[in-house]
Amino acid sequence: MIRHIVFFSAKDKTDLPRIKAGLETLGAIRHHEHFEVVENARVDPMGNDVDLVVYAEFKDREALAAYKADPIYDASTRSVRPLREIRYSADYEVPDRA
Repeated sequence: MIRHIVFFSAKDKTDLPRIKAGLETLGAIRHHEHFEVVENARVDPMGNDVDLVVYAEFKDREALAAYKADPIYDASTRSVRPLREIRYSADYEVPDRA
């Protein structure tokens, strides 16, 4: 399984609802096993620059690649990119525990 985590911050906090809505469209892409867009709870006192988090799980690298190749992904990127300040992404493979 591949875990895909992306952190976003808004240039203007009033745009957070638009950014979240743009990211939530990614949930319509069928290649993920799990998908969510959540607001940062801001419970860590050492830094709270992140406003939104996208968390998704994929069966394998091929599923993640298909997700990123979907036209919905491109449309989401075009709508969110002008509104965001930062975007940090991490993908990692979870060992099979079976």
